[in-house]
Amino acid sequence: MSLFEAIKNRKEKISVIGLGYVGMPLAIAFAKVGEIVGFDISKEKVQNYLTGIDVTKEVGNDAIKESTALFTWEEKYIRDCKFHIVAVPTPINSDKTPDLRPIIGASKTVGRNLTKGSIVVFESTVYPGVTEDICVPILEKESGLKYGIDFKVGYSPERINPGDKVHRLETIIKVVSGMDEDSLGDIANVYEMIIEAGVYRAESIKVAEAAKVIENSQRDINIAFMNELSIIFNKMGLDTKAVLEAASTKWNFLNFSPGLVGGHCIGVDPYYLTYKAEEMGYHSQIVLSGRKINDDMSKYVAENTVKKLIKADKQIKGAKVAIFGVTFKENTPDVRNTKVIDIIKELEEYGIDVKVVDPIADKEDLWREYKIIPSDINEIKNMDALVFTVPHEEFKSMELRSIMDMYLNQKPVLIDIKGIFNRKEAENMNYLYWRL
Repeated sequence: MSLFEAIKNRKEKISVIGLGYVGMPLAIAFAKVGEIVGFDISKEKVQNYLTGIDVTKEVGNDAIKESTALFTWEEKYIRDCKFHIVAVPTPINSDKTPDLRPIIGASKTVGRNLTKGSIVVFESTVYPGVTEDICVPILEKESGLKYGIDFKVGYSPERINPGDKVHRLETIIKVVSGMDEDSLGDIANVYEMIIEAGVYRAESIKVAEAAKVIENSQRDINIAFMNELSIIFNKMGLDTKAVLEAASTKWNFLNFSPGLVGGHCIGVDPYYLTYKAEEMGYHSQIVLSGRKINDDMSKYVAENTVKKLIKADKQIKGAKVAIFGVTFKENTPDVRNTKVIDIIKELEEYGIDVKVVDPIADKEDLWREYKIIPSDINEIKNMDALVFTVPHEEFKSMELRSIMDMYLNQKPVLIDIKGIFNRKEAENMNYLYWRL
């Protein structure tokens, strides 16, 4: 009996290592068709799941309450499993180099609990070579088992889009790879149990790793181009959104828009690619140029906010500004690597008093990561400027007339980064309006 058949017949278990926005949907989906152990090193996070609270906001409280998966912070339960999926974050260090500590730690944990006949599949975004050159030796060392003989390895890059209720785990084609044909077959069959859209079998682990890292690099470069255009059009006195709407009437115009690029994917993955390129003796030009533009956009937004405050005859030091949205993208609680923080820091350097409003953001993470306590929307009064950074649905439903009550006096400054309000309507109401 193959490992896939044993899993299908519930004779063997699957472990999911890392229960974040990638791991939790996997655990919930697989628990519908097999025996699952969901492991995370955070006892606090697991305790939330055990009480039916979805801290990721990806699957919902009910799905967690109804799931048959065993959620645990005790690694001994991993030993009962034969198919292991590693879905831990792969961030970057302050110098923009890959921070492989989470995936190294996860490899050690799995290795300590690895048994003969197991398959380990990595989903974390990495540069080509990490799975086989870094993770495999750790698995061998910790387990005392032999790669290719006692256990096998594969790679299947995560493609989940946080906050997206249309493009979900089950509806996105899954790229899978294995160290050989047998492992590839088992890995593909196991994932096909839950992936409605089907799987794509990559020819090697390194090809699958490379495919993932360029997906987000491509998106990063396209957004960087839009951000550069917004800088140019701003100098020309043109509205970028109006220009893009006109250009998008052509059938093959790519639908991207300017904005802040943060989070743990698009703002991080390109650095994994360029790091490996540097190792091979090639200095990236396009990828790093795109990264530089996107990394500088927070400062650009802050500077234009200050310029608008000056135009409104406001005293900059002591000016009161409310930031609406602090997560890295809309409709998700995740605040990791959010570029909104850079706007806040930049404004505070001018001596501006900044308040943050975000009903969706994870308050515990916000305090732990940035020492920020968000304000309730009802506390936002007597402001000199409002800066809408993240287009949460809750913010998109707000009206220009209602937010007028939040200002101190005349000449209200409205910075609308993603253009959720009507520009002409705002200007007709005497807002000093600016957007990317």
